[in-house]
Amino acid sequence: MLQEAIPTQPVITAERFMLRPLRRSDAGLIAMFTADKRLAAGTRTIPHPLPPGATEAYIARAMADGRAEDVWAMDGSEQGLDEVLGLISLTRIEPGQSEVGFWVAPGMWNAGFASEALAALVHANPHKSSALLAVVFQDNPGSARVLSHCGFEYLGDAEAWSVARGARVPTWTYIKKLV
Repeated sequence: MLQEAIPTQPVITAERFMLRPLRRSDAGLIAMFTADKRLAAGTRTIPHPLPPGATEAYIARAMADGRAEDVWAMDGSEQGLDEVLGLISLTRIEPGQSEVGFWVAPGMWNAGFASEALAALVHANPHKSSALLAVVFQDNPGSARVLSHCGFEYLGDAEAWSVARGARVPTWTYIKKLV
């Protein structure tokens, strides 16, 4: 079976940081941040406690040829900030549609980093998507505000599994039409 080539991820400039592809040296900071139960519980896929090797495996998948998900680090090192402030990703779900996901390190919450990263990613539209989808847990209104602030519209309620919580959690789904 012939596999479609995945284009190289671009570096995307935001005001206070750049979005750049992950690299192996990010493992320490990513592991430290994602080991925080509050952060893990706000995501669908980060386990808590974080098993050994999970971060390295995630980075390897993010760097692999044929990946469905592109992941960028919010890198503020050129502005005197941390090398990893958080992560933002786009997952190809079908032609013309991608799902966005993001998290910001707990010490950086409420500083506008998620909104800035999302706005930069939407503007760059590296997947050339006609629509972006996003899902947030209903007990995380901050992430819902980030989406609304960046022009995403509420689409409906659903549920999603949270690995860290070991349970199904009510969600809000959002969409942003780009074309």
